[in-house]
Amino acid sequence: MTKLFIAQIRDAGRDRPLVTVRAEAEGEARLFLAAAYPEAEIASVTEPSDWTSDADTGARAGDIREHPGATWQPPSSLAD
Repeated sequence: MTKLFIAQIRDAGRDRPLVTVRAEAEGEARLFLAAAYPEAEIASVTEPSDWTSDADTGARAGDIREHPGATWQPPSSLAD
């Protein structure tokens, strides 16, 4: 079963829009992203815990979607 991951991708020193990828694990997500963006830096990949989107995020392993207008925000912790 795949999980949703969000990624921060930098291309030519600037951030691209938020990217989502479906994969079984973070390592697999990074492989899919490296294949899709061979010249870019995969700066961060994380599971989005409570993040929800009304945009299409795919359903199968390897589904990658860019979300124009959405920018990367580091995961936050609710712990004190």
